[in-house]
Amino acid sequence: MTGDARRHDDARRPGTPEADRAAGLVPQQAPTPLGRLVATVERLRREVLEAQAAADGRALVELAKGILIGQLNCTPAAAANQLDVLCRESGMSPLELAADIVNQASRDHVSEIAAEFVERTGAGAGAGTGPGAGGADRAGRHSTVAVRLRTAESGVLAVAADTQAVAESLLTNALGPLGAVAVAVWAAEPDGSLALAGHAGFPPREAARWRHVPPGVSTVARRALGERRLVTLADLDREGLPSIGRAEWPDGGRMAVPTGTGGRIQGVLEICWPRPLEPQAPQIERQVEALAELCARTMDASPPCDPAAADAVLPDVAELIDLAEGLQDPAVVLTPVLDSDGRLADFRIRHTGSRFVDPVGRPRGDVNGALLLEAYPLAAGESGLFDIIERVHATGEPFRAERMSLTALVDQIPVTSVANISVSRHGSAVLLIWRIQDETARLANLLQHAQRLGRIGGFEENLVTGETTWNAQLYALHGLPPTAPPVRLRELPGYAHPDDSAALGRFLRAVLRHRRPASVNLRLRRSDGITRHIRVVAEPVLDADQRLHAVRGAYQDISAQHWTEVALAATRDQLAHTEAESAERNRLALQLQHAIMPPTPQAIEAPGLRVAVRYRPAEIEALVGGDWYDTVVLPSGLVMLSVGDVAGHGIEAATGMVVLRNALRGLAVTGAGPGQLLSWLNTVTHHLAKHVTATAVCGLFDPRTRVMRWARAGHLPPVLVRGGEAEAFPLIEGLLLGALPDVAYVEREVQLEPDDTLLMYTDGLVERRDSSVQESLGHLVRVAASAAGDLDGQLDRLLAESRSDTDDDTCVIGIRVG
Repeated sequence: MTGDARRHDDARRPGTPEADRAAGLVPQQAPTPLGRLVATVERLRREVLEAQAAADGRALVELAKGILIGQLNCTPAAAANQLDVLCRESGMSPLELAADIVNQASRDHVSEIAAEFVERTGAGAGAGTGPGAGGADRAGRHSTVAVRLRTAESGVLAVAADTQAVAESLLTNALGPLGAVAVAVWAAEPDGSLALAGHAGFPPREAARWRHVPPGVSTVARRALGERRLVTLADLDREGLPSIGRAEWPDGGRMAVPTGTGGRIQGVLEICWPRPLEPQAPQIERQVEALAELCARTMDASPPCDPAAADAVLPDVAELIDLAEGLQDPAVVLTPVLDSDGRLADFRIRHTGSRFVDPVGRPRGDVNGALLLEAYPLAAGESGLFDIIERVHATGEPFRAERMSLTALVDQIPVTSVANISVSRHGSAVLLIWRIQDETARLANLLQHAQRLGRIGGFEENLVTGETTWNAQLYALHGLPPTAPPVRLRELPGYAHPDDSAALGRFLRAVLRHRRPASVNLRLRRSDGITRHIRVVAEPVLDADQRLHAVRGAYQDISAQHWTEVALAATRDQLAHTEAESAERNRLALQLQHAIMPPTPQAIEAPGLRVAVRYRPAEIEALVGGDWYDTVVLPSGLVMLSVGDVAGHGIEAATGMVVLRNALRGLAVTGAGPGQLLSWLNTVTHHLAKHVTATAVCGLFDPRTRVMRWARAGHLPPVLVRGGEAEAFPLIEGLLLGALPDVAYVEREVQLEPDDTLLMYTDGLVERRDSSVQESLGHLVRVAASAAGDLDGQLDRLLAESRSDTDDDTCVIGIRVG
């Protein structure tokens, strides 16, 4: 029911505002000329709608009268009188009785749906009310469905040429009672687009915006067309698909079902509900599908299928046959074959073009006129050729594919061939084009691309006739136009670099005189001034008498490979030179280090002291470091003990170590204390040694009093071992050497006792990547406390149990007080 019809019905229903205004219970404004004009137009529209509805009903009643005339062999007046009598006896309205008579007489799809609706809903409807009441209720429901469908059918048949009127009739008579508010009839165009052929319930502007949907745009109708089945969307907004009327009913439900006959889809019927759509019963979906079939009758432009004229060639098919004959590719013209129910059963091969090649080698006469599934039964496989043709025939969307496998039966043996396929619909027929790929041509094409990618050109030279054949790639390698005469092998020295003449001469003698395959690399000088590096490979071709008949071979442009090899050779030379320089620098650094501090120095005897040293160089020679140690008796009788570590590795660290060690030894003769000595050494490091930083610890031992004064510059503190216990000296302030120009260092005094052991070391003894310095120092103190015995054994055990993992130089000085 349309909105106008509903307002008219409300005006007749008591209690509604419309009825109150009609009855004069609500004060009405004085009519204006414009208001009277609007009211007149509204009244005329309402009368037109009522007249259309009445006409649809009268058409159904007249159809029932015609059936009674045929069955009773009576006059029209007698049939009308009989219809009135049946209405009074059955208690049914004329429309309900007419629909029942048409259903019983036609036994078509509409009557099946009405009967199915009653069968599915009858059991629940009759429960609890008795057989009589249940039967009456079922009959009422049967009449309601039948009236709705038959009235819609009558309306469609009455305006079969007007799709717009068909849409309005469907909405008013069949879809409005189901709660739908709008309907759209889409026509599927040959290019894959959708055209709005008819609509009802949508605003005119909305319908104008959606008059054309280009191919590929995903809509509700497009989904139904692609899936070729009824599609139900409970909530359009949740699905996110664009469609007509979405602005008016964004969360409304939708149904879309393809419309077509004879296996061919003409379009889509789309139905709109104002609110989210609940799951629909199967019988409702069957009703919608029946309405789509009714709608398809107005859109089917093809002539009706006459079984008696199944072999007749229709005009559009004749034109397609002429087109197939004019094509350069093998073409097949197919027409649909329908079963007794009007459904697509197969396709008939109406014509095969003159260039047609059967995949299994049969002549055209054995294929022309046959059914597709009879000629090619394996085409019915899943996603096979038949499914593709059926889809193209149904939707009108063309299909193209390269290297598709086609399988046919030859003496019950499947034979597979590869072809390029094209399928398109033309009117009521389908044009199938397949190009069986020739394996020889395919391999030749593959070889051509391989030669292009590998920059290879082929040649063959007939030595008897003097004819030389080149391919296009060889002309490109020589920089010659395709019309230029080819260069013969004997002429090749004139195009090569003079330095390659000897190698080229050996190549030509091997091929032409000794008749052996050979190859040569040469520099080809082209006419455009470009020199290319070319590899030529050739082999002799002998005749039946083993005489040289021809030479064939290939040229390959290896310029890129040549220059890559040149670049790699230069890089290898540079790397070798760099490695040699690095090895020499490391050798010099190691020699310098060993000259000053031998790995196994002799024990040093000083007044009141015994000094032992252990030096362990880095395992990798490239990591030669700047560790140093020194023990010297000064003119004053004091003994200077020092350990240091220059940052970095290599020759720079080794030379820095020499500078700082000798500087400290020279400064010590001044008689200054360890703090002052480190301060002066910092000045030397900062100003005289470029980009050098270092750590150091320096001590002055007085043999008479056994007092040692010491200072540190960023270095780890010494460790004192006394009476089986070990303890590190407390950390005192002292910045590393070379960081700042002027730094003052703090001194401390320690009173040593006989048999005390003092350990001075570099960080290579304790440093670990996974531990803090404090943890590593604690491990050293524990090992030193447990290391009993003579001084040499103590130092050896410290090195053996060192957990350092930095592969750095390690230096340890042990001082045993006498």
